[in-house]
Amino acid sequence: MALRCGIVGLPNVGKSTLFNAITAKQAEAENYPFCTIDPNVGMVLVPDKRLQQLSEIAKTSTIIPATIELVDIAGLVRGASKGEGLGNQFLSHIREVDAIVHVVRCFEDSNVIHVHGKVDPADDIATIETELILADLESMEKRLDKLKKNAKKEKELLPAVDLAEKLIDGLGNGTPARLLLETDEEKLLGKQFFLLSAKPVLYAANVSDSDLPEGNSFTAEVAEIAGKEDAKMLIISAKTEAEIAELPEEDRPEFLESLGLEMSGLDRIIQTAYDLLGLHTYFTAGEKEVHAWTIRKGAAAPEAAGAIHTDFEKGFIRAEVIAYNDMISYGSEQKAKDAGKMRSEGKEYVVKDGDVIVFRFNV
Repeated sequence: MALRCGIVGLPNVGKSTLFNAITAKQAEAENYPFCTIDPNVGMVLVPDKRLQQLSEIAKTSTIIPATIELVDIAGLVRGASKGEGLGNQFLSHIREVDAIVHVVRCFEDSNVIHVHGKVDPADDIATIETELILADLESMEKRLDKLKKNAKKEKELLPAVDLAEKLIDGLGNGTPARLLLETDEEKLLGKQFFLLSAKPVLYAANVSDSDLPEGNSFTAEVAEIAGKEDAKMLIISAKTEAEIAELPEEDRPEFLESLGLEMSGLDRIIQTAYDLLGLHTYFTAGEKEVHAWTIRKGAAAPEAAGAIHTDFEKGFIRAEVIAYNDMISYGSEQKAKDAGKMRSEGKEYVVKDGDVIVFRFNV
């Protein structure tokens, strides 16, 4: 499945610097020219050290990592939900992503003017959140009248009416939809409304390099907010990410170590986004290629097969599975199979992170 994250934030928070650092490492993909309406789009590779080890076992030099699409959505401003700053177009771009990476300014710099005149992470977050909530509130109020009218003839729409009324009440009180959709049933039903504030949020607290890795008083504010609203948070330095992007690959680990970091901000964003969206990876490995595939946690074998091609899911017969650790321990598919480590799994099998799979299907 393609994972698409939208990078949002107020103007001058470091969003563009971060995106430029990301696109310096991007996979081959079409780029859209930046302007006030169209977002920049970058396709980046999901780092996974397991791919190299599997390629050595499979004796192939062709490695195809999973990818994540990052969309740089131009800075939102107060009044975006009412069209300020071409806000309606920007909000429509947010509607198309799976998760929001909200870049929050957590650094002081007199040379970079803050749009509100001072650095205040809580106020910045509230500005963006409020615009998303207001846009959702307007959308739901329009939907409710139509739902009520249709529910008079179609009684199965009554749960949707009840949920719409609950959402309108909560949104009107300033609560984002992701906190209002409490049960699995509500989350499933709520998908039909395509709400902006229902999307999972990752706060990227942007600091100066001197505040890495622990952060500062500003990042503590962001962490507190994230903890209260079912969001994720990490500390990054967009400026440092730009420096990392300029370094040769072999020099990056030493540079990161000097900053007290184990991985780059980009890699941490990807890792956290996967966790936020409940995703993980399985592999296919053969002489032709080693390929990483992204699926949701809890996906059964046929659904996982569908990540390769819909025919694999429709004609699913079985999955021949070797755990990644077993593949590495025995050093080849045949040896793992001889040791009884290859399992034949059916339609009910829930694919695990790192499974190496051959699907058998018939269409």
